[in-house]
Parts: sequence; structure tokens; C-alpha cells
Amino acid sequence: MSGVWVFKNGVVRLVENPPGNEANARRKVLVHVPTNEAITSYAQLERRLAGQGWERYYDDPDLLQFHKRSSVDLISLPRNFAQFKLVNMYDIVVKNRNIFEVRDM
Repeated sequence: MSGVWVFKNGVVRLVENPPGNEANARRKVLVHVPTNEAITSYAQLERRLAGQGWERYYDDPDLLQFHKRSSVDLISLPRNFAQFKLVNMYDIVVKNRNIFEVRDM
């Protein structure tokens, strides 16, 4: 467990993500392993996913979605790349083993 121990009103508790500690947190980045390229945009990600057989799925206007004809997997991402979070990165990694990984920046 990581975090900060906080003593308040006679009670000690562990705060997992203390406020104001975001500056010290390491930023994560999605990396395309074969080229060692950090993914910095959806256009870049779409190119790399297309190379793995993923196709755009235009069912939901609020999401950017990809699917593979050979599987039931679906990757759903927020439309805005600024809202692309760690959970989205790991979703891509799990569905594309040995092709993508999440690294500290």
C-alpha cells in the first residue's frame, strides 16, 4: 500500500491519494512496443490498432470504439483524448498483449 498516514482528531488513517500529491505522481503513457513509440493522439492509436486488425465501430457518438472481427472484444475510449485515462490504457494492453504496454514517463 502506498499513500500518506494522516492523524486527525485522534485517529490515524491511510490516505491512498492525498490531495496536492498529483505533482509527485508519475505520469503514465501507452507505448506501442514494436516501434517503442509513445501514443500521444487518437490518430496515432487508430493507425496502430488498425495494424492489429481493429476496426472503428461507429455505434456510440460519445465514444471512440474499436472492434476485431475475429473476437468479441470491444475497446471503448472517451471521445476527447485529454480524458484518456490509465484504465483505458490497460484495456488496450490486455486486448493486445505484447503489442502495447503502459510505462512511466
